Amino acid sequence: MKRDYFKNLAGLLLFGSNGIIASHIALSSCEIVFLRSTLGSILLIVLYLASGHRFTALAHRKDLLFMTASGICMAADWLFLFEAFHQMGVSLSIIINYCGPAITVAGSVLLFRDRLTSPKAIGLGAALVGAVLINSFSTGSRINAAGLICAVLSALSYAAMVIFNKCSREITGTENAVIQLLVTAIAVTVYMGARYGFHMSIPADNWPWILWLSLLNTGIGCYLYFSTISHLPVQTVAVCSYLEPLSAVLFSLIFLKEAMVPLQWLSGFLIIGGALYSECAKPRK
Repeated sequence: MKRDYFKNLAGLLLFGSNGIIASHIALSSCEIVFLRSTLGSILLIVLYLASGHRFTALAHRKDLLFMTASGICMAADWLFLFEAFHQMGVSLSIIINYCGPAITVAGSVLLFRDRLTSPKAIGLGAALVGAVLINSFSTGSRINAAGLICAVLSALSYAAMVIFNKCSREITGTENAVIQLLVTAIAVTVYMGARYGFHMSIPADNWPWILWLSLLNTGIGCYLYFSTISHLPVQTVAVCSYLEPLSAVLFSLIFLKEAMVPLQWLSGFLIIGGALYSECAKPRK
């Protein structure tokens, strides 16, 4: 379980750098999501087949249905979130989106009869407060009704994605990650083709960043993240997911030379402290 735990954290760290990499790509948000999901899924399929594995999903049709639903939800999560960015700015959208892990925990308690221990509840609460604080100081945009709806739908889509993925008992490991990202790519492709078409003008100097975002951050990142979900408790996945916004701020501090205000340091302490407490503290009998 420790190996899966650290693989999950490594995937979250890669996701945390998405904003920095995407800032170098002069494309629309939908085009970026299309390219990262498509190229990332191709990479995972090639690596999966090259390693001698074969797909077994057709033998587990019920699980395949859950994986398909999970992939569609991940596509919806990405698309709704980027649309919320466009409607009312990044900070406020992210604050609302970070309610997703809390919704995930509530769903796991209702659907899987998971017992919400006091360390998990305290850790989740601390991480949620930290995630809100880490972005709230820079929230300067007005609440937009369309943006608010998109952000809420993004949070709900995230929760549904994790819960549907957890329902898959037989499709696990690398195959899980491959199918998850492939379904996401197909869903995004259908959406983009129906709404915008497929004509894209990509500057030549954008390709290194596109490949970095698509192959490393998305392909490898999704493998590290989704191949471990079925082996970790839902509450652990939810609490640890708050390390993504923290890593995004830290990467901005390191690579973009942005200064961290005291509120952000407090937020980082709450996120890391909440994650560590939820995993290390023993519940009272």
